[in-house]
Amino acid sequence: MNIMKFKYLSIAVLAILLVVTSCVNDLDTVPIDKDVITSETVYEKPENYIHVLAKLYAGLAVSGQEGPSGNNDLSGLDEGFGQYLRALWYAEELPTDEAVIGWNDATIRDFHDIDWSADDNFIRNLYSRIFYQVSLCNEFIRETTEEKLNSRGIEGAVRTDIAMYRAEARFLRALSYSHAIDLFGNVPFVTEEDNVGSFFPEQISRADLFDYVESELLAIESELAAPRSIEYGRADQASVWMVLAKLYLNAEVYIGQDKYTESLTYTNKIINAGYTLEPEYTHLFMADNHKSNEIIFPVIQDGVNIRNWGGTTFLVHAPVGGSMVPEDFGIDGGWSGLRVTKEFVGKFLDLETLTPKIKSAKATADYPVIYVPGGYQSASGYGGDWSPDVAPMLGAVNSDDNYEGYVYFADAAEFKFTAGPNWDVNWGDNGGDGILDPGGANLSVTEAGYYKMNVNIADLTYTITKTDWGIIGSATAGGWDSDQNMEFDAASKTWVAEIDLAAGEIKFRANDDWGINYGDDGADGVLEAGAANIAIAEGGSYKITMKLENPDYTYTVEKYSSDGRGLFYTDGQNLEIENLFEFTDGYAITKWKNVTSTGETGSDLTHPDTDFPMFRLADAYLMYAEAVVRGGSGGSMSTAVDYVNMVRERAYGDDFGNITASDLTLDFILDERARELYWEGQRRTDLIRFGKFTGSSYLWAWKGAVKEGKSVDDKYRLYPIPETDLTVNQNLTQNPGY
Repeated sequence: MNIMKFKYLSIAVLAILLVVTSCVNDLDTVPIDKDVITSETVYEKPENYIHVLAKLYAGLAVSGQEGPSGNNDLSGLDEGFGQYLRALWYAEELPTDEAVIGWNDATIRDFHDIDWSADDNFIRNLYSRIFYQVSLCNEFIRETTEEKLNSRGIEGAVRTDIAMYRAEARFLRALSYSHAIDLFGNVPFVTEEDNVGSFFPEQISRADLFDYVESELLAIESELAAPRSIEYGRADQASVWMVLAKLYLNAEVYIGQDKYTESLTYTNKIINAGYTLEPEYTHLFMADNHKSNEIIFPVIQDGVNIRNWGGTTFLVHAPVGGSMVPEDFGIDGGWSGLRVTKEFVGKFLDLETLTPKIKSAKATADYPVIYVPGGYQSASGYGGDWSPDVAPMLGAVNSDDNYEGYVYFADAAEFKFTAGPNWDVNWGDNGGDGILDPGGANLSVTEAGYYKMNVNIADLTYTITKTDWGIIGSATAGGWDSDQNMEFDAASKTWVAEIDLAAGEIKFRANDDWGINYGDDGADGVLEAGAANIAIAEGGSYKITMKLENPDYTYTVEKYSSDGRGLFYTDGQNLEIENLFEFTDGYAITKWKNVTSTGETGSDLTHPDTDFPMFRLADAYLMYAEAVVRGGSGGSMSTAVDYVNMVRERAYGDDFGNITASDLTLDFILDERARELYWEGQRRTDLIRFGKFTGSSYLWAWKGAVKEGKSVDDKYRLYPIPETDLTVNQNLTQNPGY
């Protein structure tokens, strides 16, 4: 996309932006324009300040001065995987359940295996990008002091603008330092107060850097534009609030202190700042996503003016391979790289059936009952054998002497009837003649099955009929002529059918015969014998359940309303990943596209127009909910549930996926963050915060370099300081364990 005046421009300003970090050999820079000699040449002209600021923003988006490659900002670093966003994405996603990559370049597999070392080149790339970005921001901040501006005679409206530019540069520096806190912990520390030149910075502790970033963000909050009042792509107050909210949410990890109340303070500010959820989830990741009112801070991408081999160029191309059609994604070819693990698929689908997870029915009323204890109970899932208090029940729907119900037998077995949850009054059948006798001999069934039982305790008669169930009606493929079979789930004692229905009517019947059939006279979800047909309002795929247990016989007819965020491509793809480097092992993802919401292809087939939404409103909603569940003050559980349900209603298209307060647990929130924010560079941080990244409490495919996953050492909660930097700067101490 093109931004009217705030395009990322390659200008001759970096001759003087020398890197002031300890990686003096790694981050050598060279003048872009040999005629540019000093900073004064650039900063004498007021119109240049916006261009330098543009370069600071471009540090997140491009890797050098000649996109997509050819004049790298940093000598010796790869312009593809060394681009800021791509390097950050590798570190945040590849070591998690959300992503695997089908390439075997250098040490990239170490991300999956979670066994990297201090000389890993991918980690060095990320580290170098972070501190190069810090150094660029330092120089701009250094050159925009009141003293400097006075000496250059810069006055008027442009000076007011430059003051805001300076605050934005401080934000961008704080953003990169926040990445350093999260990824590396204790790092070299340089600000505008340090003189330009080669020197060895001191190492700052993670806690002290946390305090510094917090203080910087609080200081510039009032100096930035109000939310949504400035050009798209520039940081405003809401951007500051997002970084603060994330710092506070992770404070227990970073500094060992609970700051969930503080996180709520800033998520509340974001939520009340006028942003709204994008109505269509997929539109957030398309070539015209700059139109969305949900995105708080993007990294702008443009197929003509902002070209790179990272960012969304990587995110659109790398997931496309196998039988996928590149044209569907607005690109000229796929890179056959990225897929997801089975465990991530399980956040959306039942891994046994590979269908959406759906709710089950509940009983609704109480009636007089009798009990059916027997020697079958344990094997059939009804508790201890011959225990009336946990045995299945038969109910008298009309509160008379006629009792009816269904009992599942896992095998041939004996049983009796009792009047209560004890043996005080019980019946058997001494003669096997269908007449009950008080205290009589055990009754029996000769084979496994689901049996309908009728008992009249006035005349002591009973019948036992084995049943199999189906659905019949004008809405089914067989019409009123043949049944569509249902399957019995022994664990839940529920009959289930997943079938396509047309608009029409259905009923349930046993044994392909009308002798036993159920409909619903009250349209209340409760079945009655021989009752009215059940209406199906519209065609579609349905999950139908029937639970014939007392006190009521219940059913559900649920049109598949699945989570639309599960953007899986499965044609020709295997769920299991036997080989990390085989693209067809693992489901592919279709989340990122270089196609607009109206179906038009982006401006270039290689480099997408799709912006990267670093911060967006849905994340703030989920952070609010998590902070509430973790005990923060300043929010409420009911509001947290409302915010989560707003996110889920967009995902489902209706309220089918809505939750209640009892559902809103930390485990649910971690999974919901995966469903909403996958492949947006957040998963590693989330897993660490929830205590699931290292250790064995949560395993996924290829964690720890084995297919089934295994425990990994806690040292991997931080990346190591690159060995090249440790060798140069004796002030640095390596992170523990490396």
